[in-house]
Order: sequence, then C-alpha cells, then structure tokens
Amino acid sequence: MPDSLASEAAVVHATTDPDVSIVVPVYNEVDNLPELVERIEQAMRPTGRAFELIAVDDGSGDDSAATLARLAADHPWLRPVLLARNYGQSSALQAGFDRVRGRYVVTLDADLQNDPLDIPAMIERLDRDDGIDMISGWRQQRQDKALSRRLPSAIANRLISRSTGVHLHDYGCALKAYRREIIDRIRLYGELHRFIPSLARDAGARIAEMPVRHHARTRGVSKYGIDRTFRVILDLVLIVFFMRYRQRPLHAFGALGLWLAAPGALILAWLLVLKLGGEDIGGRPLLLAGVMLLLMGVQLVVAGLVGELLTRIYHEAGGTPQYFVRELRSGERPAGRTP
Repeated sequence: MPDSLASEAAVVHATTDPDVSIVVPVYNEVDNLPELVERIEQAMRPTGRAFELIAVDDGSGDDSAATLARLAADHPWLRPVLLARNYGQSSALQAGFDRVRGRYVVTLDADLQNDPLDIPAMIERLDRDDGIDMISGWRQQRQDKALSRRLPSAIANRLISRSTGVHLHDYGCALKAYRREIIDRIRLYGELHRFIPSLARDAGARIAEMPVRHHARTRGVSKYGIDRTFRVILDLVLIVFFMRYRQRPLHAFGALGLWLAAPGALILAWLLVLKLGGEDIGGRPLLLAGVMLLLMGVQLVVAGLVGELLTRIYHEAGGTPQYFVRELRSGERPAGRTP
C-alpha cells in the first residue's frame, strides 16, 4: 500500500467508530508487542473493517508501557491503557471492556501464541450466524510441551464444563469473539477471566467453538503454572454459586442448613426420650454431635436469610439486572411462533 493510502486509511480508522474492538492484556511482553501490533494489522487491514486495538498494560515491570506509547504514535488505531499497578488479568480485561467501541469484541493474549489471522474468520461467523453471540477458540493442536501447562488446562476444562454446564474443549484459550452487548452485561473481577464463557451464558449468550491456530512461545516467560489448578477449584466454587444461587441464596445456605439441622434435631429428640426414661445422657458424645449439628444448621439458615435481604437491597438499589432482553435480528422468528 502506498504511503499516502496508508496514511488515509489510518485517519479513517482513527476518526470513525470501529466495527471491531480487540482487547489485549499486557504484562511484561515488551519483546512481543511490535510483532503483535504488526500481525493484528496484517490480519485486519484486508477485511476492510474499521478496528481498534486496546492494549492494557497491567503494571508491567519492563518497558511494555513505553513501547505501547511509541507504537501508538505510528498506529492511530492502537489505544494503550496503562494501569497504575498489576491488578491481574481479569481487571486488565475489564479495563479494556470498559473502553470498547466496536460492534464486535475480540480478546487474545500478547504472547503471540494466539494467531490474529483467526480473528477475521471469527468475526465473519458472528456476522453470518445470528444464532451465535460468542465464539470461543479451541486450540486443537496445542504447542505447549510443558506438563505444567497442559495438565492444569485439561483438569480445568473438565471441572469447569461439568460444574457449570457450559461444555467447551478449551476454556483456557484467550482468543474469543463476542457481540458487544454480551460484553456490556458481564463484569470481571478477581480471577473470573477463566470463566467468561460461563458468565456469558449466564448473561444470555449462545456460544460456539471454533478451531484456531496455536504457536509455541518464542519470547518472554509464561505466567502459568501447576498451582493455578488449585485456584481454579476455589474460583469454580464461586462461579457455580454465582450462576445457580445469586438471586436465591437461601436455597443454597438454607438447604445445607436443613440437611444438618434435621439429623441434629432427631438425635436430640432420641436423647430426650432416653432421658425421660431415666438414662444418663450427659456423657454421651452423641449429645455434643446433636447440639453442634442443630446449631450449625440454624446458623446456615440465618445466613441464607441475610443473603436474601442483601440480594433484595442490591436489586432495589439498581444493581445488576435480574434478566436481559435479546433483540430479534433480521430473519429471526420470535420464540414460540410457527411459520
């Protein structure tokens, strides 16, 4: 492309609302950033779509922030976001989501293991298929050789799929594409970035998978290890509770409380019968067990009631909506209608 045409195209991308917003969290990836920006440009220019790259530097300790600033001077569609410190991948992604302007949102990692050349096909599928709101990448041919990466990923995929009911082959693939309205409905904090498909499904998204390319890391150091498997298990407890009992905490705490209190009450009733019959029950371990079970059960029921009060206060104060409405797209029939 001649320099004049390239400059004109850059002005168009800088001044119009983009069709595609690409969000990339960055943490100590200074060596990969120039090639990443070049690959994204090579992937998106031929599509003719206006796009933006929102690169969120998550408090990197190297020169990633300065490199992003330098690259942005030559690429008007690059929008660096510099966080004050290292907040974690979920917060970095949310910082990018808060700034997207496109109809479609794409996420990928900055380590060059995801291939930007897969982005156009994902966007085209979203454009073509009105029945899909999110496409999750599936690294069928993973290039990670280390067991410390492949084993935790395999365990996490099985655990999350079985626990949440959102069955995907590759939860850990960062390359995903969304319709903008889905991104607007979810909020990330802690380490919930691992569960975006589950959060998206909870927000009404219809999800599909697409095989994508995967490359071995050639620069930088991986931030993942075997220890993340244990963090995934803890976060999974949170996400399952969030999806199933967010609006009815009494069903979670109350049900468990009744399961504990019921046998405790039966034990105490039996001991009372024995006491009335003249037997000494003061030294029986069963007495302590019955009292503990009953007290724990009552406490859990009370916790559920408190949770119900907090939920009511939250929603009445204008918190997250209890439901989302989906707009009918062209050629789509309302549910329940017959031709």
